[in-house]
Amino acid sequence: MMTLRQVEVIRAVMVTGTIGGAARLLNVSAPGISRLVKYTEKSLGIRFFQRQNGRYFPTAEAHNIFEQINSVYEKVDDLTEIISKIGRGALSELRVGSVPSISQVMVPRAIARVRKRYPELRIDVNILKLEEAVDYLLLGRGECVAMSYRLDHPGLDFLPLASGELYCIVPPGHELAKRKQVSAAEIIKYPLIGIDPNDPYGRIMTEIFARHQLDYDITIRARFGTTVCALVKAGLGIAVIDQFTVAHGGYPGIELLRIVEPTQFDTYVAVKRGAPLSLHIEHFIDCLRSEMRAVEPGKAAPAKSAPAKPAPARPGAKANGRSGKK
Repeated sequence: MMTLRQVEVIRAVMVTGTIGGAARLLNVSAPGISRLVKYTEKSLGIRFFQRQNGRYFPTAEAHNIFEQINSVYEKVDDLTEIISKIGRGALSELRVGSVPSISQVMVPRAIARVRKRYPELRIDVNILKLEEAVDYLLLGRGECVAMSYRLDHPGLDFLPLASGELYCIVPPGHELAKRKQVSAAEIIKYPLIGIDPNDPYGRIMTEIFARHQLDYDITIRARFGTTVCALVKAGLGIAVIDQFTVAHGGYPGIELLRIVEPTQFDTYVAVKRGAPLSLHIEHFIDCLRSEMRAVEPGKAAPAKSAPAKPAPARPGAKANGRSGKK
């Protein structure tokens, strides 16, 4: 039986016609090539070459063998090409989900890093409600979901991503716009947009309001963080939003204020329990975790938005909807 190394050497001699040429092709020493050719011929009991004036010519009985050697070599080339495609991501698809708050800024930045490493990888990103994440994973529609909180489910595992905090957002020109921070007691003095006690981030603020016995009025409810930001930018009130939605100047035309009371929360990536993760998913999770931890509280605050023209205050506006946006 011939080893792949013997196949490689015999083919190199066949292609170049000399020991020296084969050595240069394989980037090894000529004596080593010569010894391996002699050893292979002796061990198999077959003479592969006739030697004439320093050149090597295939023997008649070796022609069939050379055809098979070429076939083997072509298969090795095919294998090498497939490995190369896998390395570039050409044969795979990255399927990920995310709740809206993390998908706005963080997921695109992570995807950009994944694309840089795997330039031919196909990518499918789904924006999901919290209640949709379980079916998305258990039915195999995707491999992971970036989540704003951890839930108890026997079929899912939760890997930590990063910690975050909530910010108060106000339109430019608002009387709070020049402030660096604001308290819960001050927040409730203004028309509020989009705080829902049933979602993870809204629950943090409602617990703070309850603890301080503060009454508050939600004048507008909205589904997504981007909608909340747009309503604030239009001067319809102020809001509380997670830092990841507005990180890196993700929504221009609003001002960000830290909240005096502690509002820290943790985020996770959910995966199907027991399911092996692909290299592409592992890299995506690493990239997402890195991007989110780079703006964790105490490391870097979300970038201030660019100034915009003040919008007139319009208190008391009302709209129907839910804010399960997180």
